Amino acid sequence: MPGRQRECSVPLYRDEAVVLRTQKLGEADRIVTLLTRSHGRVRGVARGVRKTSSRIGGRLEPFNHVDVQLYEGRSLDTVTQVESISAHGAALSADYPRWTAGTAMLETAERLTPEERDPSVQQFALLVAGLRALVGQDHDAGLILDSYLLRSLSVAGWSPSFDQCARCGADGPHRAFSIPSGGVVCPTCRPPGSAAPSEGTLALLGALLSGDWPVADASEPRDRRDASGLVAAFLQWHLERGLRSLPLVDRL
Repeated sequence: MPGRQRECSVPLYRDEAVVLRTQKLGEADRIVTLLTRSHGRVRGVARGVRKTSSRIGGRLEPFNHVDVQLYEGRSLDTVTQVESISAHGAALSADYPRWTAGTAMLETAERLTPEERDPSVQQFALLVAGLRALVGQDHDAGLILDSYLLRSLSVAGWSPSFDQCARCGADGPHRAFSIPSGGVVCPTCRPPGSAAPSEGTLALLGALLSGDWPVADASEPRDRRDASGLVAAFLQWHLERGLRSLPLVDRL
């Protein structure tokens, strides 16, 4: 019929998400970066959330696990509804070591999802589980962080080897660790400059990657420090630059 407007579908979607970071926009709005379960990393505008009268502003804080509804836009989506699933922000802000560990986890999640709207259910699930473990205080915050970093790198395709030689596949145990090679290396494959971590450090790294928490919890402080250093170096090698938040992590 003349003058009749063509019907079109509204680009509206709903998803679970973790708030990675926020930034101010104008006088009352905020841009939120979210890692969602089904839509990957997205950015959206939350209008009016900085007003004291806003009912959803407190839900869109870093660390929070939310159920969110958005309108899809050209460059930025628009947040229309937010329901809280787990408000982790308040609990973590009261515990500095866990807050710094959580901040490093959020930055890692954003760095390992470089393309917007590229779903990664595994990265989302790892982040949700990691934040829940931090809040629950199930284990030392540094151990939780290092386990998360190793697992998230593994999901991204950079899984380190802590038993077989990363170059030739020879069964271990091996005592040399080469970051460029991707893990432990046998005497034949060992390149110059390889590290020589202790047996306890390598056992801890393997436990953190596999989720063997009895072994991780029983580890010695020295092995934890050495393992954290190797994890940080391995992460920096693959991300090409370090995390800004990682040096701030308060390790016990």
